[in-house]
Amino acid sequence: MNAPALKTEIEPVAIPAGVYAETVTEVHHYTDRLFRFRMTRPAEFRFRSGEFAMIGLMIDGKPLYRAYSVASPAWDEELEFFSIKVPDGPLTSHLQNLQVGDTVLMRKKPTGTLVNDALLPGNRLYMFSTGTGIAPFASLIRDPETYEKFEEVILVHTCREVSELKYGFDLVEEIRNHEFLSEIAGVKLKHYATVTRDANYPHQGRVTDLMRNGKLFTDLGVPPIDPEIDRGMICGSAAMLKETKQLLIDAGLNEGANNKPGEFVIERAFVD
Repeated sequence: MNAPALKTEIEPVAIPAGVYAETVTEVHHYTDRLFRFRMTRPAEFRFRSGEFAMIGLMIDGKPLYRAYSVASPAWDEELEFFSIKVPDGPLTSHLQNLQVGDTVLMRKKPTGTLVNDALLPGNRLYMFSTGTGIAPFASLIRDPETYEKFEEVILVHTCREVSELKYGFDLVEEIRNHEFLSEIAGVKLKHYATVTRDANYPHQGRVTDLMRNGKLFTDLGVPPIDPEIDRGMICGSAAMLKETKQLLIDAGLNEGANNKPGEFVIERAFVD
C-alpha cells in the first residue's frame, strides 16, 4: 500500500509593518540594461509629480529598499518605475526579474526636489536627464500642472545608444495620442534626444558639451539660457549633475529647494 503524498506548504512572505505591498501589473524590457514596470497604487498614496519613493523586495527574508522616482503622473491610477539593470546590484539584480503578479514593497512617504513647487515662476522649463534620470520627468511631462506653469517644456535626454532612448520616445508619443494631454501639451512640449556612442544618430554628444557650444539651443531654435525666464531640472549621473549644475550657475540661475524655490533643482537620490 502506497503512503499518501505529503502536501508541500508554501510559506507566505511576511510583509514588514508600515509599508505598502503592491502587485506588479506590467513589465516591459527595453534593452539588456533598461526596463520599466507598473504596479497597483494604494488608494491613500499621494505624491507630487516628480517625487521619488522607496521601493523594495523581500530578499533573504529581509526588506531591501532603494530610491526610485515615480515615473507615472500624480493622477495615474497605477505607479510606474523605470530602472537600470545592474547584474550585481543588491536590489536591481532581483528587481529586473519581476513578473506580473509579483509583490513590490513601498514605503509610505514620497519625497524629492524635482517638483514644480520648488521652482520660481518662469516661461521655459528645461528637464536635463541621462539614462534612467528621465523617470521623474516622465511623471512631470504627463502632468497638466507643468503646462499651466510653463509656456515651453523641453525634455533633454542623453543615453549611450539609440535603443536606450526608446522609453523617452514612447512617452512623447503617448502624450501626443492622449485624449486630453495632447491638447494641454500641444506645441509646448519639445523632446531633444542625444547619444554619445552611436555615430548614425543626428544629435550626438553629451548635453553639457551641446550647451557649451550652443548646438542645443540652435537645434531647438531658442536663445541661450536666460535666468529671467528659464528654469531647469537635472537628474542623471553624479558627474552630469555636477557639470550641468555649474553651467546653470554660470548662466545666472540659483538652485532651489522645497522650502526655498529657485531657478533650478537637482535630484540626488540614486539606485544601484
